[in-house]
Amino acid sequence: MIEVADTPARGRKGLFGVTIEIVLPILVGVAVLCLWEALVAIYKVPSFVLPAPSEIVQSLFDNFSSLMAALWATLRITLLAFALAVIGGVSLAVLFSQSRALEWALFPYAIVLQVTPVVAIAPLILIWVGFENVERALLILAWIVAFFPILSNTMLGLKSVDRNLEDLFTLYGASKWQRLRYLQFPSALPYILAGMKISGGLALIGAVVAEFVAGSGNATGLAWRIVEAGNRLQVPKMFAALILLSALGIAIFAILSLIEHFALRRWHESALRRPA
Repeated sequence: MIEVADTPARGRKGLFGVTIEIVLPILVGVAVLCLWEALVAIYKVPSFVLPAPSEIVQSLFDNFSSLMAALWATLRITLLAFALAVIGGVSLAVLFSQSRALEWALFPYAIVLQVTPVVAIAPLILIWVGFENVERALLILAWIVAFFPILSNTMLGLKSVDRNLEDLFTLYGASKWQRLRYLQFPSALPYILAGMKISGGLALIGAVVAEFVAGSGNATGLAWRIVEAGNRLQVPKMFAALILLSALGIAIFAILSLIEHFALRRWHESALRRPA
């Protein structure tokens, strides 16, 4: 009887909550764009200072093919750097969880990679890989930015095992592999997914910053298109590229959030729906 009474209310609340979450940001965005358009028209702001949203949209259509090619170049570097960060970070964290001496020996160098500014090491990376391999340099720089959150979050998750379950595995004589597969890795999965959400955005930021620092006349990413448009005072085109970068970042975060939801929704507290 309690379940029958609770279920409709929970459904209505869930549907209403989802509707608000989708509609409210859209309404705020539309209001801001309308205000922006009106203020630019009222005060007659030059387009090279602040273009109106309509000019930005027009510039996006006028330069659609070149901006889409640049978007794909940036996306390719971002996805490759993110994949390498996930593989390398999770693998190294597993090794650290199995050997405390290995963690003590190598983890400080991972911290050094994290705290070293990409701007400072970009010239060295370019020299080492060669100026003809700019794309490889961009990939290395973006990977450096995206690597540490995966490593640190996975390590934290592997260490956050319930002590009672750990004692139970010890009682049954479980091997290291069995502990890792059936206990540590499931416990670390929420932390890994959280680290992936952070790393996905950082991979994009790393790719863009690397393009700014290491880009050349042969570069084709969105960051270089922004620099090129700025040098030519094509400010609407700059804003169009910025919008594409923002949309790409939102898409990456949304996809990773969706993966996190489907991976955790049936068993983890962070994804379980609370009753009304």
